[in-house]
This record gives sequence, C-alpha cells and structure tokens, in this order.
Amino acid sequence: MVQTDMKILIAEDETIIRLDLRTLLESSGFEVCGEAKDGEEAVALARSLEPDLAIMDVKMPKLDGIDAARKILDERPIPIVMLTAYGQEELVSRAVEAGVFGYLVKPFREQDLLPAITTARARHEELSALREEAESLAEALAARKAIERAKGILMAKEGLTEEEAFVRLRKASQVSGRPLKVIAEAILTTFADA
Repeated sequence: MVQTDMKILIAEDETIIRLDLRTLLESSGFEVCGEAKDGEEAVALARSLEPDLAIMDVKMPKLDGIDAARKILDERPIPIVMLTAYGQEELVSRAVEAGVFGYLVKPFREQDLLPAITTARARHEELSALREEAESLAEALAARKAIERAKGILMAKEGLTEEEAFVRLRKASQVSGRPLKVIAEAILTTFADA
C-alpha cells in the first residue's frame, strides 16, 4: 500500500509532462505542493515548501536535475525520483552518485509512477535507518573509548585494578544519576587539566 499523505514537488521544464504528472499524482491521492520549471526553482521550492518527495527531470534549464537534486539533498534529505530518457546511462550513474532513490523512464506510464515512488521512499527510509544506526554506533564507540581512558587514568592515579576502576565509575554514575560516559568524560577533563 502506497502512503499517499505526502507532499510532492514536481520539477519538469516540459509543461505537458508536468501537468500529466500532477494529474496522475493527484488522482492517486498525493498532494502536489509545488511545480518547478527549472533546477534553480526546484531547489528554492524544496527549501520553502519542504516536500516529502520530489520528482525531477534530469535535463532542465539553469541547473540540471542532478545538480538540483544534490543541492536539495545537501539541505534536507528526501526521496527523489528522476525522470530520464532512454540512452542516458551516464546521467543515471551521476544521479546515483548524487543520492537519487528512483527513476521513471520517459515516456512513463501511469502504472510505473506508484512503484517508483514506493521504491524511492523505501530506499530513503532504509538509508535513514542505516544513518541513525551508524550514528548510534559511533556514539557507543566514543562512550566506550572515554570509559576505557577514564579507567586507565583511575588505574594509574589511584593504583586500582581495571575492575576496581570500572566499579568506581559505575558507582559514581549511579550516585549522580548521570550516564557512565558523562562520568568518564568528567574524569578525563579533570585529569587533563591536572
């Protein structure tokens, strides 16, 4: 089932294709929040309208769709579906490098539109989940490093075993109600200044 309660930005320099897209999207229950005739306008509308997804032509005046997609994604990651024509493999590979999530090949058919949107949204959600997981793992690693360094300082300064140093850190965390990482960082700061 396709989630239709989302705002979609259309960026296409050909008026007829832009109108066809709007009609297809609205008849499928989507809200078209804006229409751009060139890449610069697409970037500006993406910034001001904050769409949930964008459908953009690869070849547009002023700023091509790939460069516009790159700018949009730098500011606010959203799923982007590119409209491409046959024989544009070099452009498609550039779009992949820019972070585009789906493609519609012109001339596209109505039955191609929803799967392209669904695929782009699914890929975007997977990537977002992976980014969150990576950030969480990086935070856990940073905490672990701080705790290990704080244990080392306690072992050296207080003559404690590794287990005794950890027990002291844990007890300080429990008494203060602060995370172990915060206690470890406080020890690192205290002894760095000493």
